[in-house]
Amino acid sequence: MTEMVAAGEVPGDFDNSVFVNCPFDTRYSKLLRPLLFVIIYFGHKPRIATETFDSGENRLSKICGLIASCRYSIHDLSRLKASKTNEFYRMNMPFELGIDFGTRLHGPPHAANKKFLILEKKAHDFKIALSDLAGIDIKRHGDKPVEVSRAIRDWYYETVGIDESRPEEYHWPSTVWSKFNEFITTLFEDRLAAGVPEAEATKDVERMPMAEFIDRTRAWVEADRTPAA
Repeated sequence: MTEMVAAGEVPGDFDNSVFVNCPFDTRYSKLLRPLLFVIIYFGHKPRIATETFDSGENRLSKICGLIASCRYSIHDLSRLKASKTNEFYRMNMPFELGIDFGTRLHGPPHAANKKFLILEKKAHDFKIALSDLAGIDIKRHGDKPVEVSRAIRDWYYETVGIDESRPEEYHWPSTVWSKFNEFITTLFEDRLAAGVPEAEATKDVERMPMAEFIDRTRAWVEADRTPAA
């Protein structure tokens, strides 16, 4: 369950945590995986509502707890617009963005330093659905995984900060995207090496629970950063 923090108390991982507000359907997973990878690649801890599963935990309380425990947030508003007739608008993402803004403005003192990245699919879509966000810098990804990777990498460089102790080549967008694909390939090849048929190996990787994906990403990134003996 989400860790409860006393009023005014700074959560232990606050400065190192990134709240991720996005859809959790199958179609979005192609964007969510590089999004999570880049966060971990740059040394932070992604926090998402699906990181644990507990039928007895109230979802909204869990989300509020996650928001309060993270200095950074990524809000993807690219699914605001219905894509077919009779489909409802996706309101969870702007609702959680509102909670996050409220936490920064009216929450405990440490929350005043919270920083956000807002993503959209096409330029200026948000102006139609959320005109109150006019004047706020929003990055678009065109529903392309490589552009999600680039947008988050750029946000780290411009706003969050990066580990300057690592060689500059590690920071380039093309390098980050290459590392993500190398990681995904490693997951797939590991399943093949274990004797799993190709079709099943693909399913194992594509349907991996987010908590497991995060754990495996963290282990791979750590190993990749460790110099060979």
